[in-house]
Amino acid sequence: MPKMIIYGKSTCPHTRRAREAYPDAEFVDVLMSVDDLNKMLELSGGKRRIPVIVEDGNVTVGYNRGS
Repeated sequence: MPKMIIYGKSTCPHTRRAREAYPDAEFVDVLMSVDDLNKMLELSGGKRRIPVIVEDGNVTVGYNRGS
């Protein structure tokens, strides 16, 4: 199974829905570390939208399924 990482904020409703949809994904709270925030910005091409979901090298910015 490919590794999935969700970059976001624990207080964000879109991040919360993504985490509920993918409970096995690793979660990185970008408010906890400047390095994690910078990594998320690098992955998203500088977009400040969350969550940023990385799965098997593919990056998706935002999550709106189930809304």
